This record gives sequence, structure tokens and C-alpha cells, in this order.
Amino acid sequence: MSKADQAAQQARRLFNTRCNGVLSTHSVDLPGYPFGSITPYCLNREGEAVILISSIAQHTRNILANEKVSLIAFDDQADDSQAAERITYIGNAIAIDDDAMAERYYRFYPKSRHYHRTHDFNFYKIEFVSVRYIGGFGEIYWLDKTDFLKPNPFSFEAEAGMIAHMNTDHQDAINHYCAVFNIGYETSQLPSLAAIDSEGFYLRVAGRLHRLPFDHAVHSAMEVRQAFVDLASRPI
Repeated sequence: MSKADQAAQQARRLFNTRCNGVLSTHSVDLPGYPFGSITPYCLNREGEAVILISSIAQHTRNILANEKVSLIAFDDQADDSQAAERITYIGNAIAIDDDAMAERYYRFYPKSRHYHRTHDFNFYKIEFVSVRYIGGFGEIYWLDKTDFLKPNPFSFEAEAGMIAHMNTDHQDAINHYCAVFNIGYETSQLPSLAAIDSEGFYLRVAGRLHRLPFDHAVHSAMEVRQAFVDLASRPI
């Protein structure tokens, strides 16, 4: 694997793991100045970031005037932030109306399902332009679309079906995954699967998302099943 391919894999892993980023937009109130805000995100089938934002929010007003944005994710657990991994995802924020994508987002952030009832929230995808990834001192890469994006091989419907099956029929296996990756939970609030893609999956544990990797890439439902079986047999 080339250094560029390795950097792209590391950048994607970091971006997939964080789930919250610093969204930077062009301020309409203070022209010429950037405006930063914390924003949850998840990925669409193409691997692009999707956000849910209110029409009354400052960043939304900024986007409506200028769609060019960036989204920064970083390792907030590192002892030295200057030596830590970080990624700047650059793109154009485009409003979307996609019920299947909305359902995927709600699995990541269940409380957001009710935001539409009290505020005028809308989904935007951040159409990919480029990524700048820093893996540490001197490890700096610009990544293009073919390098960074990893389309999800599963349709929203197929993903939702696999998730429902795991959550309904394989709670013991999900509990085991938590033990393997040293994720604690209370028996009153059992962990559940939230999302699946070719490189890993997400568990929701007490309101927090945990990204867990597969041992190797998967591209079919049968390969997902085998990956989960293999993980369920891994010793603690």
C-alpha cells in the first residue's frame, strides 16, 4: 500500500470515528471572517458528510449566502493536539430531501427525529471537493475524491435490514463486541447496532456512538454476516 493510500485509509478512519466536527462557514454578519460551530454528521452512501441544521442557525444563514464550507474532525483524546491526527473536509453544502438518508441520520442521532417539530431543520450534504489530512508532524496529505471517498456497498434498505436483524436476534453477540473492544454499558441500557459500511460498524451505547472496524472490507450481506460471526468468536 502506498503512503497516499495509507493516509487516505487513516483519514477515512478518523473521519468515520469522530461523528462531530467544527463546521466553518463564511460569515454574513462579519463579511470576510470565518464562522465556526460544532456540528454532528454522518455519511451518505457515497461517503460524503451529511448534516442536519436549523434555518434559524447562524451557520445555515451563512451557507445560504455561500455554500463553500469545511468540516474539521480531530483526535480530541490526544495528549499533544499539535501532533494529533486531524482532517479538514472541504466541500459545498447542498440542501437535500432524502427520506432514506434521514432514517440513517436518525439512527446515529435518535433525538434529532423530533427537531422538525419545533424548529425548521433541514438536511445538507457536504459535496466533496478535497480533504487535507495531517497524521502528525510532517505527515500532511491532500486527498482527492478517488483517494478518500469509500462508497457504502449496501443500500439504505439492506443496511437497515441487517441492523434490525442484529438488534432483534443477536444481542448476545453485540454485548460480546463491547467486551472485545472494552466498551462498558449498563444492563438497563443495552448496546445496539446503528450503522454498517464496508469497513466497520457503529454501536450505540448509552447515547454514545462507538465505531468498530471489521478485520477486512466487506461487500455483501454474507460477508457482513461472516465478519460478525468472526468477531463474536474472538476471545475477550
